[in-house]
Amino acid sequence: MKTLLHCLLAATLLPALALADGHSPSEALVKEAIETYWDARNSSDHETVSAMESQTGFFGTNSDGSFHKPKSTASAEDWKKNMVGSKANLRVVYPEATEIADGVVYARYYAEGVVGTEGDVSPYRTRVTSVWVKESDGEWRVKSMHFSAANYGGIHKTQSSDFDD
Repeated sequence: MKTLLHCLLAATLLPALALADGHSPSEALVKEAIETYWDARNSSDHETVSAMESQTGFFGTNSDGSFHKPKSTASAEDWKKNMVGSKANLRVVYPEATEIADGVVYARYYAEGVVGTEGDVSPYRTRVTSVWVKESDGEWRVKSMHFSAANYGGIHKTQSSDFDD
């Protein structure tokens, strides 16, 4: 009887402990999706990048200090056009993911590496916070990303392009 009681107790508590330790299936899937997203951006796989952004619209804020961008839905062609000549090799560092509601995961991590154009790349480091949603087709997609410079207090001077949609 005592052994049966221990088995029941373990069967009840172990799943709760695993979830409390940040190991929910949703959190693990989002961490994998983050890696896939950045691998696609690094390799200029614009189809994958656009497919991983929410099909109902995406909210973004860049690390250059410019204003929040309006909600948008970018196609692979949009990504290709916007990234012409861009060279980047960024890696995800210290990713954390927390399921904040059913089908919604908040993630944060650092993106570190180099960015620029052919022959003119420079070191880059930013903090990224993002919200991932499980959409109706069962896929996890990023709904929002906010990049904040991790360059020891750099500043941004407002310019006319900050007001472009």
